[in-house]
Amino acid sequence: MYFDQSAKIYVAGHRGLVGSAICRELAKQGYQNIITKTHQELDLQDQYKTEEFICDIKPDVVLLAAAKVGGIQANNSFPVDFLSNNLEIQSNVIKSSYKANVRRLLFLGSSCIYPKNCPQPIKEEYLLTSELEPTNRPYAIAKIAGVEMCWAYNRQFKTNYLAAMPTNLYGPYDNFDLETSHVLPALVRKIHEAKIKNLPTVEIWGSGNPRREFLHSDDLAAALVHLINLNEDRFIELTHPKIAPLINIGSGSDVSILDLAMLIKDIICFEGEFVFNKSMPEGTSQKLLDTSKLSNLGWSYKTNLKNGLIKTYQWFLKNYV
Repeated sequence: MYFDQSAKIYVAGHRGLVGSAICRELAKQGYQNIITKTHQELDLQDQYKTEEFICDIKPDVVLLAAAKVGGIQANNSFPVDFLSNNLEIQSNVIKSSYKANVRRLLFLGSSCIYPKNCPQPIKEEYLLTSELEPTNRPYAIAKIAGVEMCWAYNRQFKTNYLAAMPTNLYGPYDNFDLETSHVLPALVRKIHEAKIKNLPTVEIWGSGNPRREFLHSDDLAAALVHLINLNEDRFIELTHPKIAPLINIGSGSDVSILDLAMLIKDIICFEGEFVFNKSMPEGTSQKLLDTSKLSNLGWSYKTNLKNGLIKTYQWFLKNYV
């Protein structure tokens, strides 16, 4: 490990899907100085309080997983929130990390930063090569700004800030609210409730044909801890001022929304049928990440989709229902 187990690591957004997984992985690997703050304790949209906090604790590493996230409906309904909230959070944390001389910062984005119709699988260099998917453009632009901010600090101040772009994530502490959730947790809840209520059908937005890549949050957390512990030479290669400090994290395979729904249906033992509401948005046709850069750094995912869904449904039954 580049950082020993006494390193001071601040995880911003520790109660969410990603942040909670990061904390579990750090604890699993023996890290003893994991720093967290709830939103009630620290509003990261408050520039003064964020700077005061980070400069006071002076962490060795910052893992920036705090963000406003949501599915297509939430993005369409609250574009100002998705743009402004994320810009404020990431700007405050990155600026404050620089002032506190943080040694390594890892900013979490999303695969939605890439163009709507770029070649598959998506390489890091495809960023900003054509237009974005309209349904999540405000969120994507905010995250692109975060990548640019990391790059700007690396160029101007010789920092080591890296932006990690994960694919679609799922797992414990996911958001199962049907008004704001992403497709996988939404399907889990809808199919579960249809089974409980003995409904004959479940509605799927769009055609069911778009393909998506999914990664369990525990695998993402393992990848992030792997990245922060790269040796000096390898980490500097990723954050060199001449290149965008960007790395994809995914499983390397995808599945259609219909096939995902069928898999969840089998796990939950729902006997009804699916109906397709083609008047609703379904996003871009495919988003499969090229993860060769990460693979070359010695990391690969472990949780296959079926096993991950079983674990996620078990967590949902225990903690959400």
